[in-house]
Amino acid sequence: MAATTQSRFVIFDGHGLIYRAYHAFPPLSTPEGLLVNAVYGFSRILLTALNDLHPEYVTVAFDHKLPTNRAQAYKKYKANRLEMPDDLKPQIDLVKQVVTSLSIPQFEVAGFEADDLIGTVTKQLKKKPGLESVIVTGDKDLFQLVNGDVHVWMPGRGKGSTDTEYDSEEVNHKMGVRPDQIVDLKALMGDASDNIPGIKGVGAKTAQALIQQFETLDGVYTRLAQLQETGEKDLFIKGALFQKLVDGKDDAYLSQKLATIDRQAPITFELEPCRVSSYDKEAVSSLFEKLEFRSLIKLLPKDEFELGVQSALF
Repeated sequence: MAATTQSRFVIFDGHGLIYRAYHAFPPLSTPEGLLVNAVYGFSRILLTALNDLHPEYVTVAFDHKLPTNRAQAYKKYKANRLEMPDDLKPQIDLVKQVVTSLSIPQFEVAGFEADDLIGTVTKQLKKKPGLESVIVTGDKDLFQLVNGDVHVWMPGRGKGSTDTEYDSEEVNHKMGVRPDQIVDLKALMGDASDNIPGIKGVGAKTAQALIQQFETLDGVYTRLAQLQETGEKDLFIKGALFQKLVDGKDDAYLSQKLATIDRQAPITFELEPCRVSSYDKEAVSSLFEKLEFRSLIKLLPKDEFELGVQSALF
């Protein structure tokens, strides 16, 4: 791959995209009978994003197989999720093989989720003025990282759907709150997919209204304390909701902690090793032929030889 003149760092959410591909793409097997639909889907998303976003720097963050710090602190965290399907497990190493063959660096740390690694990298990139970060993921949890220098790029689901890039305005439109309020929104409403409890009986619309009115979780409970002290009435916090907030305070702050991406993961990050570089296109093409991903070969970035020929001609 050859570097572009654009100052853009693209970070791929490894396991998030693998699961998205596994459920989105129909069964696809090698002649030996190995299911590779997740590998195919991930590879297509990866190559499409590289071609569309033209990054100068790129990396992939993966979840580690050991329990996360969140799961150790709260045993029910993601406990509702089914174990990884048997036919997906061998595809993880194949995905990493594809990433390695494209000379893309990878991050993976025990105890931390890919979200934490992505959050840590984007935080460190704030020290690099003029460098835009784009997170490629299917997970709305990463919306909390969006700001003027960080966007989220979500691949479309299925035929006819389009890829969508989210800036702060788009996140606000979709979620009803600003990116910096996403964590407090989840603190109130919870997140069933991650088994984050939130406050029992508080749904998305109520949580949005509270955050829109009081800005933060602390703001909600500061107002609640005022009402408890003075006995006055409030347009938003009244009736059954009042008691739900009182009873659910501990769960709300636990949920806030669980939903917050850790941006201080112990990774050694340097920008230059993530620069888009040359790669062995023949080796990748051979791997894709073996996996019967022939339709993806045309999406591969040009290698040094092709770029040299192009430069000579023009």
